[in-house]
Amino acid sequence: MPPTQGLPIREYILVALTAAAVTFLLTGVVRRVAIRIGAIANPRARDVHVTPIPRMGGIGIFLGVAAAMGLAHQLPALSRGFDFSFDSLGVLLAAGVISLIGALDDRFELDAWTKLAGQVMCAGILVIFGVQWVSFWVPWGGGGESFGQVLVLDKNQGALLTVVLVVVMVNAMNFVDGLDGLAGGLGFIAAAATCSFSLGLLDSSGGDVGAYPPALIAATLAGACLGFLPYNFQPAKIFMGDSGSMMIGLMLAGATTSASGRVPYPQFSGKDALALLSPLVVVAAVLFVPMLDLIMAVVRRTRRGESPFAADKMHLHHRLLEIGHSQRRAVLLIYLWAGLLAFGAVSVTLFDSAAVFWIVGFGFLLATLVSIVPRLRSRNRTA
Repeated sequence: MPPTQGLPIREYILVALTAAAVTFLLTGVVRRVAIRIGAIANPRARDVHVTPIPRMGGIGIFLGVAAAMGLAHQLPALSRGFDFSFDSLGVLLAAGVISLIGALDDRFELDAWTKLAGQVMCAGILVIFGVQWVSFWVPWGGGGESFGQVLVLDKNQGALLTVVLVVVMVNAMNFVDGLDGLAGGLGFIAAAATCSFSLGLLDSSGGDVGAYPPALIAATLAGACLGFLPYNFQPAKIFMGDSGSMMIGLMLAGATTSASGRVPYPQFSGKDALALLSPLVVVAAVLFVPMLDLIMAVVRRTRRGESPFAADKMHLHHRLLEIGHSQRRAVLLIYLWAGLLAFGAVSVTLFDSAAVFWIVGFGFLLATLVSIVPRLRSRNRTA
């Protein structure tokens, strides 16, 4: 049984700040390398930018994550988490491989099926290192006074669920990467929310050292995304490219999957249904904005008889621009929606539900009003 300690909050903060600092310092170097080797995003009909911009910034994000993981391995408390779990190492290795695949795509533009094969391979790396779903609670079944039941997955079922989640999350983050700072900001919000959720699980486990990995994975990713944003926010100096968006999706999937195995199901009763579903709720909230965009794109393209991977200019962020929002305002609005969903879901599992619902409800009302203001203004002008 892994030992228990107090919550090493300071070490998590130090690791996140290290990821941010290293990413910020190295992204400038990566930008120069990208220009030298020709990894340039030239404007296309569906793009918003109008001048060539280097991509492959995801390599800088990965280097920040790797440096932070290396520091965590040397810290007094977090280093002990590596003794009882291979989750962090597995996610780091898979993130490195998918970043390399993404970098090749940023330079040579690989076809969709090659990238899909690489995504499945990286999901397989997670499974090999033991990062896979093992059980989750569902609100049906049970017997006597129990409400719902815990479904225990065998290795094949858990591996299949993990692969599906990784592929979906990777492509969702890839699809949403269309405006300066959008994917990086969503990655930061999602990782910060996942880290908060994982720290809640760590606290409920009494500081079990074996529960360190999900918070560590999320903290390093949040820091790296934050360190990348100064280069990527509008006007962007470098794009993260597939090397970044796919890595962010994979690490989010790895963090939530790792957290799913640490939920103390026996401690919960039927009235704690949302808390029992918390890993899935957090995944759904984190993915809602990019997944909505992904589903709408697939439906839209298949109805036109096109491939689901065919590119167009009708994503959610494009629609916000059509309404009348500027690039920056559109990005900030999507940040607001994603933050409300992700942190709202996490807060319900940690704090009083009634208070959280009122606060989040007010936030949704405010976000809706801000989102439709340009359209209301245009109608008033034409009336």
